[in-house]
Amino acid sequence: MLKIATVNVNGIRAAARKGMDAWVKEANPDILCLQEVRAPQGELLTLAAQDGPIAITPGWNIYDHEASAKGRAGVAILSKNPALAIRTTLGPDEFDSAGRWLEADFQTEAGILTVVSVYVHSGEVDTPKQVEKYRFLEAMRERMAELVKKDRLALIVGDLNVGHTELDIKNWKGNLKNAGFLPEERAYFDDFAKQGWVDMGRAAHPDTPGPYTWWSYRGQAFDTDAGWRIDYQLATPALAKLGQNYRVDKAESYDTRWSDHTPVLVDYNL
Repeated sequence: MLKIATVNVNGIRAAARKGMDAWVKEANPDILCLQEVRAPQGELLTLAAQDGPIAITPGWNIYDHEASAKGRAGVAILSKNPALAIRTTLGPDEFDSAGRWLEADFQTEAGILTVVSVYVHSGEVDTPKQVEKYRFLEAMRERMAELVKKDRLALIVGDLNVGHTELDIKNWKGNLKNAGFLPEERAYFDDFAKQGWVDMGRAAHPDTPGPYTWWSYRGQAFDTDAGWRIDYQLATPALAKLGQNYRVDKAESYDTRWSDHTPVLVDYNL
């Protein structure tokens, strides 16, 4: 069984200070995908060393893709077994996806597994930020169409910054005109499903709200569970058949959080 986890750490240094190491040790995933790392590779390696603040098991393999803008975005994949190949290219040459897209291939008994750690732009209505978000989603759609072909084992995980349906946001009526729940954004997720991608979270909870994966630090959002489900594990049909035990590791209380997102985990029988 291969345990795969994903979480937006909202800055790896801050997460380390707040106690991320305890979760890593307890969850003990085989592959851990991170988003919004916001640190150069050298610092990530230091934090993840045996005596570092997040204390990844010695010998783990660490792959990352830094953002072109210092202190922004950043994605990483940490794994117990080494990757066969790493790719960071997404979309046309002039399109900057740095720090937002990282693919890794792993050998498993069931075949080669491709895992992608993704951090989609948050966007902002009627601004260039929203234009960039649509460009990124379009590039994602094209690459995901390639990955889902045949019977490949592929997994898209990360903070995709879109709530697909009304079940994915507690206050969906109040967000109909806001980035993250715009009809144009949600249409991309309709297309992902048409391509064949299986939303492991929604497959596990087909008719119930959530379970949410992000809560604002403002107000009582965490305590009242007024959250958004924007962190995903999207699997190709062949991989989805091997997945089980989808779960979100929501902190027990507001003051024990080490990120505004919660880890999302799935076990795959590989």
